[in-house]
Amino acid sequence: MKLKNKILITIAFILYALFLPDFLFEADIKIKALATLVIIQTLWIGRIFPLAHSSIILMLLLSFHFFNYEETLSYIASDIVWLMFSTFFISHAFINTGLASRVSLSVLKLSKGSGKGLILISYFLMFVLSLMIPSNVGKASLVVSVFDRLLQNLKEIKGVHNLGKALFIGVSYLSAMSGSFVATGASSTIYTYGILGELSTDLNYITWIIYFAPPIILFTIILWLLFLYIYPPENIDRHIIMGLIDERIKELGKISIPEMKVMFIIGLTIILWSTQPIHHLSIPLIGLLGATLTFTPRIGVWKWEKARESVNWDIVLFFAATIMVSQMLIRTGTIDMIAQFLMNTIKMESSIMVLFILLVIVALLRIIFVNVLGFLTIVLPLAITMGQSLPDLSPLLIAMSVFLIGVPGFLLITQSPVHLIAYSYQYFTERDLLRIGSFAGVVWIIIVLFFAMCCWRFIV
Repeated sequence: MKLKNKILITIAFILYALFLPDFLFEADIKIKALATLVIIQTLWIGRIFPLAHSSIILMLLLSFHFFNYEETLSYIASDIVWLMFSTFFISHAFINTGLASRVSLSVLKLSKGSGKGLILISYFLMFVLSLMIPSNVGKASLVVSVFDRLLQNLKEIKGVHNLGKALFIGVSYLSAMSGSFVATGASSTIYTYGILGELSTDLNYITWIIYFAPPIILFTIILWLLFLYIYPPENIDRHIIMGLIDERIKELGKISIPEMKVMFIIGLTIILWSTQPIHHLSIPLIGLLGATLTFTPRIGVWKWEKARESVNWDIVLFFAATIMVSQMLIRTGTIDMIAQFLMNTIKMESSIMVLFILLVIVALLRIIFVNVLGFLTIVLPLAITMGQSLPDLSPLLIAMSVFLIGVPGFLLITQSPVHLIAYSYQYFTERDLLRIGSFAGVVWIIIVLFFAMCCWRFIV
């Protein structure tokens, strides 16, 4: 075992021995909750054990010191956990049949071979993929492999340094942000949908897009303009780019029957999600229906034995564990205590200034968190509680703002696994990321604050 892991395990064990058992003294339940939060974040962020292993340790801690065992297990049966489970089948069927590559290349053809157009279209491609791939890493891995092959061919003709920066850094940012575009776009978004759904009975698949699409799309366009100004793409013959894309599409051959089946299943699922206010079937239930269709004989594209390999059980257990953490913080009153401390510290009459400072704090804290989902389990309940103390802003508005700020990481490659994947292709440096991210981060805070004050304030 590495020295770092030994140190982190020792810290976690000392925290447990000092605060959770009542051997030495009986700590307040809020102190126990904070100690548990530090322990589990140490295990998750430090990656001492696999995510599932650490999540099971959390289940034991909660069952012994906070909930009874049956209550702890009940969170695994949560409907949004099963929505996460279902999306694994749908997204992997989309990728494994080759339909994802076909869709990606077909969308990129809309650029007409223009370097500037290719950058912008590639950014909006992430939104299209978010409808069908609820994994930021999955989307990014698919797209960067397509970009790398394209750029490797272009390198033989002309340098593509700036084009590579714009494509790969842009994908790093927009993989996460496009995951916020739809309620099923990423694990962190599915979790947030469950939390916000408790605050608003009007929240559904369509209203989610109405609330969150405008600020994300506006940021995407501004990010594109930033890249055109800071890293203007090289002038490349349009016909060369179009020829490379057409060649790749030709390699895929004619659309296959499995691809058609997946198109039908995904189309049906999205239609049912979009019309949820009419038929009143829950989004998780519709997701499970779509997942089941992928391995149903004659309709589906694979057998159960193959389909079950697509489920990442580590992520499923981790996802359930994040719900347990947030409930622990809420039910013990720990979130109320932290919110009160922040409100007393900020001490400002203007709710707008309180929101602005909160968003800046969240953006700064996000720098040290690799896992977005684990981060949101802390800051979302905190935002809701603080929102209850602000007279002219709703808890839902505060939570929506904090969610959007907490999703992307702009400055360091360590802020997201997607950043590390894109960085590994060596089309940009850490300095490049920091340079563009410094501007992008400020722009994002301004955009979110603007929509919170000028739009969401009047509709939520």
